[in-house]
Amino acid sequence: MEDQISYHMTPDEFRRQGKAVIDWIADYYETVEQYSVLSTVKPGEIRAALPPHPPAQGEPFEEILADFQKIIIPGITHWQSPNFYAFFPANTSGPSILGDLLSSGLGVQGMIWLTSPACTELETHVLDWLAEMLELPEKFHSHSSGGGVIQDTASTAALTAVLAARERITDYSSNETGLQHRLTAYASTQAHSSIEKAVKMAGLGSQNLRLIPVDERFAMRADLLARQIDKDRQAGLIPCFVCATVGTTSSNALDPLEQIGRVCQQEGLWFHVDAAMAGTAALCPEFRYIQSGLDYADSYAFNPHKWMFTNFDCDCFYVADRAGLIRTFSILPEYLRNQATEAGTVIDYRDWHVQLGRRFRSLKLWFVIRHYGIEGLRHHIRSHVDLAQEFAGWVDQSPDFELAAPAPLNLVCFRHLAGDDLNQQLLDRLNQSGQLYLTHTRLNDRMTLRMCIAQSQTIKRHVEEAWNLIQKTACDLAETI
Repeated sequence: MEDQISYHMTPDEFRRQGKAVIDWIADYYETVEQYSVLSTVKPGEIRAALPPHPPAQGEPFEEILADFQKIIIPGITHWQSPNFYAFFPANTSGPSILGDLLSSGLGVQGMIWLTSPACTELETHVLDWLAEMLELPEKFHSHSSGGGVIQDTASTAALTAVLAARERITDYSSNETGLQHRLTAYASTQAHSSIEKAVKMAGLGSQNLRLIPVDERFAMRADLLARQIDKDRQAGLIPCFVCATVGTTSSNALDPLEQIGRVCQQEGLWFHVDAAMAGTAALCPEFRYIQSGLDYADSYAFNPHKWMFTNFDCDCFYVADRAGLIRTFSILPEYLRNQATEAGTVIDYRDWHVQLGRRFRSLKLWFVIRHYGIEGLRHHIRSHVDLAQEFAGWVDQSPDFELAAPAPLNLVCFRHLAGDDLNQQLLDRLNQSGQLYLTHTRLNDRMTLRMCIAQSQTIKRHVEEAWNLIQKTACDLAETI
Protein backbone atom coordinates (compact mmCIF):
# COMPACT_ATOMS: atom_id res chain seq x y z
CA MET A 1 0.00 0.00 0.00
CA GLU A 2 1.45 3.36 -1.02
CA ASP A 3 2.13 5.99 1.61
CA GLN A 4 -0.33 8.87 1.49
CA ILE A 5 1.09 12.04 -0.04
CA SER A 6 1.17 15.05 2.29
CA TYR A 7 2.13 18.61 1.51
CA HIS A 8 1.94 19.67 5.16
CA MET A 9 4.93 21.14 6.97
CA THR A 10 6.33 18.45 9.23
CA PRO A 11 6.82 19.08 12.96
CA ASP A 12 10.60 19.00 12.50
CA GLU A 13 10.48 21.56 9.70
CA PHE A 14 8.07 23.68 11.73
CA ARG A 15 10.58 23.69 14.60
CA ARG A 16 13.42 24.74 12.30
CA GLN A 17 11.50 27.38 10.39
CA GLY A 18 9.72 28.59 13.51
CA LYS A 19 13.10 29.30 15.10
CA ALA A 20 14.10 31.25 11.98
CA VAL A 21 10.95 33.38 12.25
CA ILE A 22 11.44 34.01 15.98
CA ASP A 23 15.07 34.96 15.32
CA TRP A 24 13.90 37.36 12.58
CA ILE A 25 11.43 39.04 14.92
CA ALA A 26 14.02 39.35 17.69
CA ASP A 27 16.53 40.86 15.23
CA TYR A 28 13.82 43.21 13.97
CA TYR A 29 13.19 44.61 17.42
CA GLU A 30 16.91 45.14 17.94
CA THR A 31 17.23 47.09 14.68
CA VAL A 32 13.77 48.58 14.07
CA GLU A 33 14.81 52.19 14.68
CA GLN A 34 17.26 51.91 11.77
CA TYR A 35 14.37 51.65 9.31
CA SER A 36 12.65 54.63 7.75
CA VAL A 37 9.59 54.89 9.99
CA LEU A 38 7.18 55.72 7.15
CA SER A 39 7.28 53.43 4.13
CA THR A 40 8.52 55.19 1.01
CA VAL A 41 7.16 52.81 -1.65
CA LYS A 42 4.93 54.19 -4.39
CA PRO A 43 1.35 52.98 -4.99
CA GLY A 44 1.38 49.62 -6.77
CA GLU A 45 5.07 48.99 -6.15
CA ILE A 46 4.54 46.02 -3.84
CA ARG A 47 2.10 44.29 -6.20
CA ALA A 48 4.44 44.86 -9.14
CA ALA A 49 7.13 42.90 -7.29
CA LEU A 50 4.85 39.90 -6.76
CA PRO A 51 4.35 37.09 -9.31
CA PRO A 52 1.23 37.68 -11.41
CA HIS A 53 -0.05 34.13 -10.81
CA PRO A 54 -0.01 31.80 -7.78
CA PRO A 55 2.60 29.00 -7.68
CA ALA A 56 1.53 25.62 -9.03
CA GLN A 57 3.95 23.82 -6.73
CA GLY A 58 4.94 24.65 -3.20
CA GLU A 59 8.11 26.68 -2.61
CA PRO A 60 10.84 26.28 0.03
CA PHE A 61 10.09 28.22 3.20
CA GLU A 62 13.53 29.84 3.01
CA GLU A 63 12.53 31.49 -0.28
CA ILE A 64 9.23 32.68 1.17
CA LEU A 65 11.00 34.28 4.16
CA ALA A 66 13.59 35.85 1.83
CA ASP A 67 10.82 37.40 -0.29
CA PHE A 68 9.16 38.64 2.89
CA GLN A 69 12.34 40.56 3.68
CA LYS A 70 12.88 41.72 0.09
CA ILE A 71 9.32 42.61 -0.98
CA ILE A 72 7.13 43.10 2.09
CA ILE A 73 9.41 44.92 4.52
CA PRO A 74 9.96 47.93 2.19
CA GLY A 75 6.19 48.42 2.22
CA ILE A 76 5.90 48.40 6.00
CA THR A 77 5.36 51.52 8.08
CA HIS A 78 7.09 50.59 11.29
CA TRP A 79 4.51 50.97 14.03
CA GLN A 80 6.89 49.34 16.50
CA SER A 81 9.63 51.90 15.86
CA PRO A 82 10.49 54.01 18.92
CA ASN A 83 10.25 56.97 16.52
CA PHE A 84 6.61 56.28 15.61
CA TYR A 85 4.55 59.16 17.06
CA ALA A 86 1.64 59.12 14.61
CA PHE A 87 -2.10 58.44 15.05
CA PHE A 88 -2.12 56.33 18.23
CA PRO A 89 0.13 53.51 19.43
CA ALA A 90 -0.37 49.93 18.33
CA ASN A 91 2.37 48.63 20.54
CA THR A 92 3.16 45.05 21.37
CA SER A 93 5.68 43.07 23.39
CA GLY A 94 7.46 39.74 23.59
CA PRO A 95 4.97 38.03 25.91
CA SER A 96 2.06 39.22 23.78
CA ILE A 97 3.61 37.88 20.58
CA LEU A 98 4.34 34.54 22.22
CA GLY A 99 0.84 34.32 23.68
CA ASP A 100 -0.62 35.06 20.26
CA LEU A 101 1.64 32.40 18.73
CA LEU A 102 0.25 29.82 21.13
CA SER A 103 -3.28 30.96 20.31
CA SER A 104 -2.53 30.50 16.60
CA GLY A 105 -1.02 27.10 17.29
CA LEU A 106 -4.08 25.92 19.18
CA GLY A 107 -6.37 27.27 16.47
CA VAL A 108 -9.29 27.52 18.89
CA GLN A 109 -12.70 28.68 17.69
CA GLY A 110 -14.20 29.86 20.98
CA MET A 111 -17.73 30.70 19.87
CA ILE A 112 -19.35 28.93 22.82
CA TRP A 113 -18.07 27.58 26.13
CA LEU A 114 -18.23 23.99 24.92
CA THR A 115 -15.87 24.56 21.97
CA SER A 116 -13.02 25.30 24.42
CA PRO A 117 -13.92 25.99 28.06
CA ALA A 118 -10.50 27.53 28.77
CA CYS A 119 -11.00 30.12 26.04
CA THR A 120 -14.18 31.40 27.68
CA GLU A 121 -13.22 31.08 31.33
CA LEU A 122 -9.77 32.67 30.94
CA GLU A 123 -11.37 35.60 29.11
CA THR A 124 -13.93 36.14 31.87
CA HIS A 125 -11.22 35.94 34.53
CA VAL A 126 -8.74 38.24 32.77
CA LEU A 127 -11.46 40.82 32.11
CA ASP A 128 -12.27 40.70 35.83
CA TRP A 129 -8.58 41.15 36.59
CA LEU A 130 -8.54 44.26 34.42
CA ALA A 131 -11.71 45.60 36.03
CA GLU A 132 -9.92 45.28 39.38
CA MET A 133 -6.68 46.78 38.05
CA LEU A 134 -8.53 49.80 36.66
CA GLU A 135 -10.93 50.06 39.62
CA LEU A 136 -13.93 49.95 37.31
CA PRO A 137 -17.38 50.10 38.92
CA GLU A 138 -18.50 46.84 40.50
CA LYS A 139 -21.31 46.44 37.97
CA PHE A 140 -18.74 45.72 35.25
CA HIS A 141 -17.42 42.62 37.06
CA SER A 142 -18.70 39.19 36.02
CA HIS A 143 -19.97 38.39 39.52
CA SER A 144 -22.36 41.32 39.20
CA SER A 145 -25.04 42.10 36.62
CA GLY A 146 -22.56 42.90 33.89
CA GLY A 147 -19.16 41.75 32.77
CA GLY A 148 -16.48 42.07 30.15
CA VAL A 149 -15.78 40.59 26.74
CA ILE A 150 -12.93 40.99 24.25
CA GLN A 151 -14.00 42.61 20.99
CA ASP A 152 -11.68 43.13 18.04
CA THR A 153 -11.71 46.95 18.13
CA ALA A 154 -13.36 49.92 19.82
CA SER A 155 -15.30 50.40 16.59
CA THR A 156 -17.01 47.04 17.05
CA ALA A 157 -17.57 47.85 20.71
CA ALA A 158 -19.31 51.07 19.70
CA LEU A 159 -21.53 49.23 17.21
CA THR A 160 -22.37 46.66 19.89
CA ALA A 161 -23.34 49.44 22.29
CA VAL A 162 -25.48 51.26 19.72
CA LEU A 163 -27.34 48.05 18.85
CA ALA A 164 -27.97 47.29 22.51
CA ALA A 165 -29.18 50.87 23.05
CA ARG A 166 -31.48 50.61 20.03
CA GLU A 167 -33.06 47.43 21.33
CA ARG A 168 -33.48 48.68 24.88
CA ILE A 169 -35.23 51.90 23.80
CA THR A 170 -37.59 49.98 21.47
CA ASP A 171 -38.29 47.24 24.03
CA TYR A 172 -36.34 44.79 21.84
CA SER A 173 -38.81 45.14 18.97
CA SER A 174 -36.57 46.61 16.26
CA ASN A 175 -34.68 43.33 15.86
CA GLU A 176 -38.02 41.79 14.86
CA THR A 177 -39.80 44.50 12.90
CA GLY A 178 -37.05 46.94 11.95
CA LEU A 179 -36.96 50.53 13.13
CA GLN A 180 -40.44 52.01 13.40
CA HIS A 181 -39.34 55.29 14.98
CA ARG A 182 -36.66 57.88 14.37
CA LEU A 183 -33.97 57.38 17.01
CA THR A 184 -31.21 59.90 17.74
CA ALA A 185 -27.68 59.44 19.04
CA TYR A 186 -25.17 61.92 20.46
CA ALA A 187 -21.41 62.41 20.60
CA SER A 188 -19.07 65.38 20.60
CA THR A 189 -17.65 67.00 17.48
CA GLN A 190 -14.34 65.42 18.51
CA ALA A 191 -15.65 61.85 18.79
CA HIS A 192 -14.07 59.12 16.69
CA SER A 193 -15.52 58.43 13.24
CA SER A 194 -16.43 54.91 14.39
CA ILE A 195 -19.42 56.38 16.24
CA GLU A 196 -20.92 57.70 13.02
CA LYS A 197 -20.19 54.37 11.32
CA ALA A 198 -21.90 52.49 14.17
CA VAL A 199 -24.96 54.74 13.97
CA LYS A 200 -25.18 54.13 10.22
CA MET A 201 -24.71 50.37 10.51
CA ALA A 202 -27.31 50.12 13.27
CA GLY A 203 -29.89 51.70 10.99
CA LEU A 204 -30.31 54.96 12.89
CA GLY A 205 -28.88 56.98 10.00
CA SER A 206 -26.03 59.48 10.10
CA GLN A 207 -28.52 62.38 9.92
CA ASN A 208 -29.72 61.33 13.35
CA LEU A 209 -26.30 61.59 14.97
CA ARG A 210 -26.01 64.88 16.82
CA LEU A 211 -22.46 66.19 17.18
CA ILE A 212 -22.37 68.29 20.34
CA PRO A 213 -20.04 71.32 20.49
CA VAL A 214 -17.02 71.27 22.80
CA ASP A 215 -15.47 73.69 25.27
CA GLU A 216 -12.04 75.35 25.14
CA ARG A 217 -10.45 72.02 26.18
CA PHE A 218 -12.22 70.23 23.30
CA ALA A 219 -14.45 68.31 25.73
CA MET A 220 -18.18 67.82 25.19
CA ARG A 221 -20.51 70.48 26.63
CA ALA A 222 -22.98 68.56 28.81
CA ASP A 223 -25.34 71.54 28.96
CA LEU A 224 -25.56 71.64 25.16
CA LEU A 225 -26.12 67.89 25.12
CA ALA A 226 -29.12 68.29 27.44
CA ARG A 227 -30.44 71.14 25.32
CA GLN A 228 -30.19 69.09 22.11
CA ILE A 229 -31.91 66.08 23.68
CA ASP A 230 -34.79 68.30 24.79
CA LYS A 231 -35.03 69.84 21.32
CA ASP A 232 -35.19 66.39 19.70
CA ARG A 233 -37.89 65.19 22.10
CA GLN A 234 -39.99 68.23 21.32
CA ALA A 235 -39.62 67.39 17.61
CA GLY A 236 -41.09 63.94 18.26
CA LEU A 237 -37.79 62.07 18.00
CA ILE A 238 -36.55 59.38 20.41
CA PRO A 239 -33.06 59.94 21.88
CA CYS A 240 -31.40 56.62 22.74
CA PHE A 241 -27.59 56.70 22.83
CA VAL A 242 -24.76 58.96 24.01
CA CYS A 243 -21.04 58.35 23.55
CA ALA A 244 -18.51 60.19 25.69
CA THR A 245 -14.81 59.96 24.93
CA VAL A 246 -11.96 59.60 27.38
CA GLY A 247 -9.03 60.71 25.24
CA THR A 248 -10.22 61.88 21.82
CA THR A 249 -8.10 60.96 18.82
CA SER A 250 -7.49 64.56 17.78
CA SER A 251 -6.33 66.03 21.07
CA ASN A 252 -6.76 63.48 23.90
CA ALA A 253 -9.62 65.57 25.29
CA LEU A 254 -11.48 64.15 28.28
CA ASP A 255 -15.25 64.47 28.18
CA PRO A 256 -16.87 65.21 31.59
CA LEU A 257 -18.32 61.78 32.34
CA GLU A 258 -20.13 62.77 35.52
CA GLN A 259 -22.02 65.66 33.94
CA ILE A 260 -22.85 63.68 30.80
CA GLY A 261 -23.78 60.64 32.86
CA ARG A 262 -26.28 62.61 34.91
CA VAL A 263 -27.95 63.83 31.71
CA CYS A 264 -28.16 60.26 30.41
CA GLN A 265 -29.58 59.00 33.69
CA GLN A 266 -32.24 61.70 33.78
CA GLU A 267 -33.20 61.11 30.15
CA GLY A 268 -33.00 57.30 30.18
CA LEU A 269 -30.33 57.10 27.46
CA TRP A 270 -27.68 54.42 26.97
CA PHE A 271 -24.34 55.92 28.06
CA HIS A 272 -21.27 54.47 26.31
CA VAL A 273 -17.73 55.56 27.23
CA ASP A 274 -15.01 55.17 24.62
CA ALA A 275 -11.57 55.18 26.24
CA ALA A 276 -9.78 53.39 23.40
CA MET A 277 -6.26 54.64 24.06
CA ALA A 278 -6.39 56.71 27.23
CA GLY A 279 -8.18 54.09 29.32
CA THR A 280 -4.92 52.24 29.90
CA ALA A 281 -3.64 55.22 31.90
CA ALA A 282 -6.15 54.39 34.65
CA LEU A 283 -3.93 51.46 35.64
CA CYS A 284 -2.02 54.20 37.51
CA PRO A 285 -3.97 55.59 40.50
CA GLU A 286 -2.85 59.16 39.78
CA PHE A 287 -4.51 59.05 36.33
CA ARG A 288 -7.71 57.35 37.46
CA TYR A 289 -9.49 60.70 37.59
CA ILE A 290 -10.08 60.31 33.84
CA GLN A 291 -12.84 57.78 34.53
CA SER A 292 -14.59 59.74 37.27
CA GLY A 293 -18.31 59.40 36.57
CA LEU A 294 -18.02 55.96 35.00
CA ASP A 295 -20.61 54.76 37.53
CA TYR A 296 -23.25 56.23 35.20
CA ALA A 297 -22.10 54.25 32.15
CA ASP A 298 -23.98 51.38 30.55
CA SER A 299 -20.89 50.31 28.62
CA TYR A 300 -17.19 51.04 28.54
CA ALA A 301 -14.38 50.13 26.15
CA PHE A 302 -10.61 50.49 26.02
CA ASN A 303 -7.90 48.94 23.86
CA PRO A 304 -4.96 47.05 25.35
CA HIS A 305 -3.79 46.80 21.74
CA LYS A 306 -3.05 50.53 21.82
CA TRP A 307 -1.12 51.31 24.98
CA MET A 308 -0.89 48.10 27.00
CA PHE A 309 1.75 46.18 25.02
CA THR A 310 -0.77 43.69 23.64
CA ASN A 311 -0.70 43.22 19.89
CA PHE A 312 -3.70 43.99 17.72
CA ASP A 313 -6.53 43.10 17.99
CA CYS A 314 -7.80 43.31 21.57
CA ASP A 315 -10.54 45.65 22.80
CA CYS A 316 -11.99 45.17 26.29
CA PHE A 317 -15.70 45.96 26.32
CA TYR A 318 -17.70 46.06 29.56
CA VAL A 319 -21.45 46.25 30.09
CA ALA A 320 -23.43 46.97 33.24
CA ASP A 321 -26.32 44.69 32.21
CA ARG A 322 -25.26 41.59 30.30
CA ALA A 323 -28.85 40.33 30.14
CA GLY A 324 -29.86 43.18 27.84
CA LEU A 325 -26.79 42.65 25.68
CA ILE A 326 -27.44 38.93 25.36
CA ARG A 327 -31.09 39.55 24.52
CA THR A 328 -29.98 41.85 21.71
CA PHE A 329 -27.59 39.39 20.09
CA SER A 330 -28.70 35.89 21.04
CA ILE A 331 -29.71 33.48 18.28
CA LEU A 332 -29.52 29.75 19.02
CA PRO A 333 -29.64 27.49 15.96
CA GLU A 334 -29.93 23.77 16.50
CA TYR A 335 -26.30 23.05 15.67
CA LEU A 336 -25.13 25.20 18.63
CA ARG A 337 -27.45 23.64 21.21
CA ASN A 338 -25.70 21.79 24.04
CA GLN A 339 -26.32 20.83 27.64
CA ALA A 340 -24.09 23.51 29.22
CA THR A 341 -25.75 26.30 27.24
CA GLU A 342 -29.26 24.98 27.93
CA ALA A 343 -28.51 24.79 31.66
CA GLY A 344 -27.47 28.45 31.71
CA THR A 345 -24.39 27.67 33.78
CA VAL A 346 -21.82 29.05 31.34
CA ILE A 347 -21.06 32.18 29.33
CA ASP A 348 -21.36 31.87 25.57
CA TYR A 349 -19.59 34.95 24.26
CA ARG A 350 -21.16 34.55 20.82
CA ASP A 351 -24.14 36.36 22.41
CA TRP A 352 -22.04 39.38 23.40
CA HIS A 353 -21.15 40.77 19.97
CA VAL A 354 -21.81 40.73 16.23
CA GLN A 355 -19.63 37.83 15.12
CA LEU A 356 -20.08 34.16 15.97
CA GLY A 357 -16.46 32.99 15.68
CA ARG A 358 -13.87 34.11 18.20
CA ARG A 359 -10.12 33.76 18.55
CA PHE A 360 -8.37 32.98 21.83
CA ARG A 361 -7.41 36.64 22.38
CA SER A 362 -7.35 36.48 26.17
CA LEU A 363 -4.26 34.26 26.05
CA LYS A 364 -1.96 37.08 24.92
CA LEU A 365 -3.56 39.47 27.40
CA TRP A 366 -3.00 36.94 30.19
CA PHE A 367 0.65 36.60 29.18
CA VAL A 368 1.15 40.38 29.19
CA ILE A 369 -0.41 40.92 32.63
CA ARG A 370 1.55 38.05 34.14
CA HIS A 371 4.86 39.09 32.56
CA TYR A 372 4.73 42.78 33.47
CA GLY A 373 2.57 42.65 36.57
CA ILE A 374 0.71 45.77 37.61
CA GLU A 375 4.02 47.33 38.69
CA GLY A 376 5.66 46.88 35.28
CA LEU A 377 2.66 48.18 33.33
CA ARG A 378 2.44 51.26 35.53
CA HIS A 379 6.17 51.91 35.14
CA HIS A 380 6.01 52.11 31.36
CA ILE A 381 2.76 54.11 31.26
CA ARG A 382 4.21 56.65 33.68
CA SER A 383 7.39 56.83 31.61
CA HIS A 384 5.41 57.66 28.47
CA VAL A 385 3.36 60.30 30.24
CA ASP A 386 6.50 61.84 31.77
CA LEU A 387 8.16 62.01 28.34
CA ALA A 388 5.07 63.63 26.84
CA GLN A 389 4.90 66.17 29.64
CA GLU A 390 8.57 66.99 29.17
CA PHE A 391 8.04 67.40 25.43
CA ALA A 392 5.04 69.66 26.09
CA GLY A 393 7.26 71.76 28.36
CA TRP A 394 9.85 72.18 25.60
CA VAL A 395 7.14 73.30 23.18
CA ASP A 396 5.65 75.70 25.71
CA GLN A 397 9.03 77.32 26.37
CA SER A 398 9.90 77.67 22.68
CA PRO A 399 9.55 81.13 21.09
CA ASP A 400 8.61 79.48 17.77
CA PHE A 401 5.99 76.90 18.80
CA GLU A 402 2.83 76.77 20.87
CA LEU A 403 0.68 74.09 22.47
CA ALA A 404 -2.60 73.75 20.62
CA ALA A 405 -4.50 71.87 23.36
CA PRO A 406 -4.03 70.68 26.92
CA ALA A 407 -1.82 67.59 27.19
CA PRO A 408 -3.14 65.62 30.15
CA LEU A 409 -1.46 62.31 29.25
CA ASN A 410 0.77 61.11 26.40
CA LEU A 411 -0.43 63.11 23.37
CA VAL A 412 0.95 66.56 22.65
CA CYS A 413 -0.74 68.79 20.07
CA PHE A 414 1.45 71.66 18.92
CA ARG A 415 2.17 73.95 16.00
CA HIS A 416 4.66 76.48 14.70
CA LEU A 417 3.60 80.09 15.12
CA ALA A 418 4.27 80.86 11.43
CA GLY A 419 0.94 79.40 10.35
CA ASP A 420 -0.69 76.53 8.48
CA ASP A 421 1.54 76.51 5.41
CA LEU A 422 4.74 76.14 7.37
CA ASN A 423 3.20 73.55 9.65
CA GLN A 424 2.15 71.48 6.64
CA GLN A 425 5.62 71.76 5.13
CA LEU A 426 7.14 70.88 8.48
CA LEU A 427 5.01 67.75 8.79
CA ASP A 428 5.84 66.66 5.24
CA ARG A 429 9.57 67.28 5.61
CA LEU A 430 9.77 65.43 8.94
CA ASN A 431 7.89 62.39 7.65
CA GLN A 432 9.89 62.28 4.44
CA SER A 433 13.09 62.18 6.48
CA GLY A 434 12.22 58.70 7.72
CA GLN A 435 13.58 59.62 11.15
CA LEU A 436 10.15 59.97 12.75
CA TYR A 437 6.47 59.87 11.87
CA LEU A 438 3.89 62.41 13.03
CA THR A 439 0.28 62.95 11.99
CA HIS A 440 -1.91 66.03 12.14
CA THR A 441 -5.35 67.27 13.03
CA ARG A 442 -7.21 70.58 12.89
CA LEU A 443 -8.06 72.31 16.16
CA ASN A 444 -9.97 75.59 16.04
CA ASP A 445 -9.60 75.20 12.26
CA ARG A 446 -5.81 75.46 12.44
CA MET A 447 -3.26 72.93 11.23
CA THR A 448 -1.93 71.08 14.26
CA LEU A 449 0.83 68.50 14.66
CA ARG A 450 0.29 65.51 16.96
CA MET A 451 3.07 63.82 18.93
CA CYS A 452 1.82 60.60 20.54
CA ILE A 453 4.41 59.01 22.83
CA ALA A 454 3.49 55.43 23.67
CA GLN A 455 5.58 52.92 21.74
CA SER A 456 7.03 50.06 23.73
CA GLN A 457 10.67 50.92 23.03
CA THR A 458 10.50 54.73 23.10
CA ILE A 459 12.83 56.28 25.68
CA LYS A 460 13.97 59.83 26.41
CA ARG A 461 16.76 59.76 23.82
CA HIS A 462 14.23 59.24 21.03
CA VAL A 463 12.03 62.12 22.17
CA GLU A 464 15.02 64.47 22.53
CA GLU A 465 16.22 63.57 19.02
CA ALA A 466 12.70 64.13 17.68
CA TRP A 467 12.45 67.60 19.25
CA ASN A 468 15.88 68.58 17.94
CA LEU A 469 14.90 67.47 14.43
CA ILE A 470 11.56 69.31 14.64
CA GLN A 471 13.29 72.56 15.66
CA LYS A 472 16.05 72.28 13.05
CA THR A 473 13.64 71.46 10.24
CA ALA A 474 11.35 74.33 11.21
CA CYS A 475 14.30 76.71 11.29
CA ASP A 476 15.43 75.59 7.83
CA LEU A 477 11.93 76.05 6.42
CA ALA A 478 11.48 79.45 8.05
CA GLU A 479 14.61 80.71 6.30
CA THR A 480 13.05 79.92 2.91
CA ILE A 481 9.89 81.96 3.55
